Amino acid sequence: MSKTSMLIAAGAGYVLGARAGRERYDQIVAQAARVRRDPRVQDAAHRATETVKEKASEVASDAVDAARRQNSVPPTP
Repeated sequence: MSKTSMLIAAGAGYVLGARAGRERYDQIVAQAARVRRDPRVQDAAHRATETVKEKASEVASDAVDAARRQNSVPPTP
């Protein structure tokens, strides 16, 4: 295969692959948008956010206590 033929084949492969890749990417983006708009997903995301808000201070406090125990730092009053 000559150098010119190789370059033409590579160029054609790139163009065809890029077009197919872009179409698939667009399909994936569209599906992700549909999933995000689904009321069940919205509800689950809302519940997860609320749970994180409720538990954040407790987890932070536990992490501080564990770090103090690890480093033998006495707790502050």
